[in-house]
Amino acid sequence: MHFYKKTSIGKSNNYIKLFIKLIFVFLIFIALLFMIDQINFPAPNKKIEKLIPNENFKVIK
Repeated sequence: MHFYKKTSIGKSNNYIKLFIKLIFVFLIFIALLFMIDQINFPAPNKKIEKLIPNENFKVIK
């Protein structure tokens, strides 16, 4: 017969660990957003212009 030692204190401890992990993931997500915001992407130099023929429009009254 084997005896097993119970290492968990209670269920409230599991909620605390889950809450800490969620806060940690949220902080990493916020840090990534700030890092992406710091990147200076160049604006496009070429003006994009596309002509749309009038036959595609429908007048609704």
